[in-house]
Amino acid sequence: MRAHVERLRAALRAGFPFRAEHIERATAAFGEAWASELEDLLARMFPAGDGLEQAARGYCDFVLDGMRLMKRFERDGVYAAKSYDEAAHEVYHNRAYMLDLYLPGNLLSHYLWPHHWRQLVFFRNSFLADLRASDDPRFADVGVGTGFYSRILLDGARAARGRGYDVSEFSLEYAARQAAAFDCAERYELRRADVIAAPPSETVPFLTCVEVLEHLEDPPAMLRALRAMLAPGGKAFITAALNAPNVDHIYLYRDVEEVHRHVRAAGFRLEQGFVAAAYRPRGDEPVPAVAALIVT
Repeated sequence: MRAHVERLRAALRAGFPFRAEHIERATAAFGEAWASELEDLLARMFPAGDGLEQAARGYCDFVLDGMRLMKRFERDGVYAAKSYDEAAHEVYHNRAYMLDLYLPGNLLSHYLWPHHWRQLVFFRNSFLADLRASDDPRFADVGVGTGFYSRILLDGARAARGRGYDVSEFSLEYAARQAAAFDCAERYELRRADVIAAPPSETVPFLTCVEVLEHLEDPPAMLRALRAMLAPGGKAFITAALNAPNVDHIYLYRDVEEVHRHVRAAGFRLEQGFVAAAYRPRGDEPVPAVAALIVT
């Protein structure tokens, strides 16, 4: 019996009944390994169950916010107008919102949203495998969020050392907590920084930037900054959300081809690509999706 997964199921059923079924569906689709990994995450991040119910409530609120914004997007065809400064004030620098809703919701989405899980499988099979085989497994993670992808690298390649960048002190706090929970903290440095305004001087052979581009008014500026951070011969994993309204999503990527154009214009070469939709479309309605690129 996976006690933490069962507690999560019960908490989801209490706050958001149809989401509780996603655990059964995901177990059926992805197997026992998926459930075991979710149990490990929950046990480490919420030992003795501390905070798990709050995380489940945060996830439910996170999903409900997204559903409301998706209905508006289906009607209007555009994201709600918002500047980066407005989004930063409303979200990234709002302690209660970040720690009670946004970060727990984002963390659980890696397992409860099938397209996020499939993206993680792609990341492990491609990018992590290359980093693990490298003689220089140093990486930078720009826009760490919960610290999830940094932790996957650190946990999956015990020789890896990483540095995470974010503008939110609360993201850095959460990322540090996750690294400590997986005994990776001594190999991980966190910095509060805007890499566009203040580019790091050190380059790295591996770089990740997961679902950051859509949060910006000018994604190409971020891509140019990432290009400058990547050492010659290095490899980057860059993703973007497509047709996925959120409270802090500003730039609307409608298709993966636009992401490709921006990436190439910044000087990257596309090595591999992956796209997964959140669900099957019903008619001509837009469907949220993730697009992941491995570039050099």
